[in-house]
Amino acid sequence: MSKSQRLVEYLKSKGVAAELWRFPDRFTAIGRMIDSYLSGKTDADDAAVHLLFSANRWEKREAMLAALHAGQTLVVDRYAYSGAAFTAAKKVPGLDLEWCKAPDKGLPAPDAVIYLAMKPEAAALRGGYGNERYEKEEMQKEVARQFSLLADDTWHTVDAAQSIEDVEIQVRDIADSAVAACSEGPALRLLWEAKNKL
Repeated sequence: MSKSQRLVEYLKSKGVAAELWRFPDRFTAIGRMIDSYLSGKTDADDAAVHLLFSANRWEKREAMLAALHAGQTLVVDRYAYSGAAFTAAKKVPGLDLEWCKAPDKGLPAPDAVIYLAMKPEAAALRGGYGNERYEKEEMQKEVARQFSLLADDTWHTVDAAQSIEDVEIQVRDIADSAVAACSEGPALRLLWEAKNKL
């Protein structure tokens, strides 16, 4: 069971209506194109791929908003931050971090971002690492640098090289605090536009 699914099960055990969402959603029409790209079966222009990832999130926007307005807590495994960091890390002229963020402006903003940090050398020791095109050490180091530029006051960094138990304790604490804060009724915010509400 993934860390994200374990968090959902934990929240449910506390009476929180929680569900897991994963991006990219590889089961939509756009998601199948992304899956083919990530697995190395097809190639595509970097800007076009970035926009596909963003479109994959946009095609789920209405369902996401409906779930949130119905009182669901969404645990999202990867989101717009991943898309921006990975594309910017390619260092393609014209595709800087601000360009990478732009297509996702207007999506629902998370109440808490839990960034599981791990050095590429440590990640390489884990099973399955290296099977997808972005799982290369130099790329991962640059991705981590881009993530650091995206961090804001909703971010919580957890050292993922710790034991699963220690990581889980910290993740649960962060999630508990976010759920408690949301229960006080703040309006949903828009991604990268903190002054706007949904």
